[in-house]
Amino acid sequence: MPRKSSTPRRLVADGRTYLWTLLHSHDVTDQGRICRETLRLHPQPAGSTGTLRIVFTEEPGRFVPGGAPFGSGDVGLTSGASLNLHEPGAVRALLDEAWARGWRPEGQRSVEIDGWSLLEAAASARAAQGGAGEGRAAPAVTGNPDGAGAPRPN
Repeated sequence: MPRKSSTPRRLVADGRTYLWTLLHSHDVTDQGRICRETLRLHPQPAGSTGTLRIVFTEEPGRFVPGGAPFGSGDVGLTSGASLNLHEPGAVRALLDEAWARGWRPEGQRSVEIDGWSLLEAAASARAAQGGAGEGRAAPAVTGNPDGAGAPRPN
């Protein structure tokens, strides 16, 4: 059964508010247990259509958290780009990349995107941010800075 890593957090991007959550789950296959991270972005107000699910499934050459040495929320290529899905800036970079590829919340049902298809571009954009303010404006984000707990109001 999937476990939630935190309560929904709030992200404001380009004037639209989203609630986002991160879920970790497992599939058991002939090859053993496979880990999966699912980032869900729900446009607000509640009841809006177009929930976006960005899914990272463990595969050779790609990692998702499943124990040491990786931390909770870490996804990446074993020899390349990575992101921590608990960081609001990483979530914003993935959302921006989904937008760049044509995803829109209006008039759509839930959409699932393979996170690996977004990873390198999102990680590059995140690196260009330099954390907060270098290369591009810092994302407008609310929530606890350490990535845990309930969202805080603006």
